[in-house]
Amino acid sequence: MQYNLRLRSQMVMKMREYLCNLHGFVDIETPTLFKRTPGGAKEFLVPSREPGKFYSLPQSPQQFKQLLMVGGLDRYFQVARCYRDEGSRPDRQPEFTQIDIEMSFVDQTGIQSLIEGLLQYSWPNDKDPVVVPFPTMTFAEVLATYGTDKPDTRFGMKIIDISDVFRNTEIGFLQDALSKPHGTVKAICIPEGAKYLKRKDIESIRNFAADHFNQEILPVFLNANRNWNSPVANFIMESQRLELIRLMETQEEDVVLLTAGEHNKACSLLGKLRLECADLLETRGVVLRDPTLFSFLWVVDFPLFLPKEENPRELESAHHPFTAPHPSDIHLLYTEPKKARSQHYDLVLNGNEIGGGSIRIHNAELQRYILATLLKEDVKMLSHLLQALDYGAPPHGGIALGLDRLICLVTGSPSIRDVIAFPKSFRGHDLMSNTPDSVPPEELKPYHIRVSKPTDSKAERAH
Repeated sequence: MQYNLRLRSQMVMKMREYLCNLHGFVDIETPTLFKRTPGGAKEFLVPSREPGKFYSLPQSPQQFKQLLMVGGLDRYFQVARCYRDEGSRPDRQPEFTQIDIEMSFVDQTGIQSLIEGLLQYSWPNDKDPVVVPFPTMTFAEVLATYGTDKPDTRFGMKIIDISDVFRNTEIGFLQDALSKPHGTVKAICIPEGAKYLKRKDIESIRNFAADHFNQEILPVFLNANRNWNSPVANFIMESQRLELIRLMETQEEDVVLLTAGEHNKACSLLGKLRLECADLLETRGVVLRDPTLFSFLWVVDFPLFLPKEENPRELESAHHPFTAPHPSDIHLLYTEPKKARSQHYDLVLNGNEIGGGSIRIHNAELQRYILATLLKEDVKMLSHLLQALDYGAPPHGGIALGLDRLICLVTGSPSIRDVIAFPKSFRGHDLMSNTPDSVPPEELKPYHIRVSKPTDSKAERAH
């Protein structure tokens, strides 16, 4: 803990130096008592002495930094405290720290090169130096290649489309998938899988696919004597087997995992299995992910909107509602908004998202249209921001780096709690001081709040 906290302090000092002294940024502290705003993560409410009125702790300084751009402070940064009331989630904290950055008259490339320079400058001397520029992939490419938008690029096992190999197959579930409009057959290759995977591992992989994705997985052992698990594999013709070996570039002891279905679903399943199999191989002594290697990747061209989980006909922002659409997709906002890409970019390190940002909407009319018409949000709650944009805002963009996650990866710590002073528990409790704690009724009176104890009925408990 001593080492972690000292290293954190040194890296933050170097970041301040780089931003303030070398790039002319202004360090500005934004308020932590704010108002409740629509969209995004749940916020903590803070009671005020005005009846029925509450402050809210901001989940990020997003609106403040955009207002600063309108106010002519063209380079802002802050080591910002952020708050999210997201309940108990492993490796998340209700309060956390971001390196928060915003700039005027900048594009995506400008933000990316600034961050690459920042990490290179602040990187600890006892680690291998950071090599820039970082590679870039689009959201569609990472999903098709790794099955996730935050891939660990330290090892291979990439997803390969092998639909053409099985156009004339007799295997039922492959036939079914390929007969549908977006049906594909995808595969990953597990190096030396025949040597390291046991029969029960293959069974648990197949059960995982069935339980979590309602998908079938077909394991293919290239050494024909090993197809003990899958009578279906006997239907693979010799020509298909040879084509598979050529496409997947496999060796004799490798195992190929096939699945078939709709493109995104098949990729997501294989993305999960890629990591599961990497874990399995590493428990058996294979070194796939070098712990001393730091593999950065920019992911760009995310969708601007996603369908809401609870109501797929409605839209929600994939990043946040202030993200600018891709310049070539603006027309889609008025015809097919689901197809519009955004100017949102994520920075990924060893399979973890350590930063995310976007170029913002600086046109009040476009911002109003997205909030009111597409997202169906109450624009009154954001009237202060819309009014500021009406006055005339420079084009601007920014990014926030998750400081806790970054330091956790740099130090090789198992959890972000190991790089935070006085962290909260899995349930968001401070076990040392027994927080959160109850408050006597007389102290709640000035806030016009009364606590009602939950009744014992099952319905109430569930609620």
